[in-house]
Amino acid sequence: MIEEYYDDEEEQTEYAVRPNKTRIKQEIAEVAAIAEKICELSETHIASLELPDSIHGAVMDVAKMPAKSARKRLLKFITGQLRKIELAPIIDKLDRLSSQSAHATREHHQAERWRDQLLGEQGHEALTKLLAEFPHMDRQHLRQLQRNALKEIKAEKSPKSARLIYHYLKEYIAK
Repeated sequence: MIEEYYDDEEEQTEYAVRPNKTRIKQEIAEVAAIAEKICELSETHIASLELPDSIHGAVMDVAKMPAKSARKRLLKFITGQLRKIELAPIIDKLDRLSSQSAHATREHHQAERWRDQLLGEQGHEALTKLLAEFPHMDRQHLRQLQRNALKEIKAEKSPKSARLIYHYLKEYIAK
């Protein structure tokens, strides 16, 4: 009979885990993209992000610079500073800002489409559809604006009532 002896306390070799350079570069590129987005915002939107003073000052400086090497160096500085802080709240605010602008664009196009339909050949049918979709609109006011706009089109006057229709629709759709 052969007895096998195993040593339970055998030496285990542990290796140091090196950081994945590709992953680090990808993370830096993502943060750099966020820095670019921040630098493209208006001053009021940048202020709403509540960035630390050092980053805020650098972002304001980048906005004034042409796309040259000094701007690139400052963007690298901003990227480095952004990597040191928590980015989740900043990313959330950036997403909200971009969705607000997309939502506003969608409302703008919807109001334009309705206005064009109201002033087109099938204006009465479009008005009926509009009031069916938005039953709480002021029916009399909208009909009066439509009549005035059609008169202005026939008389080749400036489209004051058409603009008023657009503003009324946009305001109502935004609610």
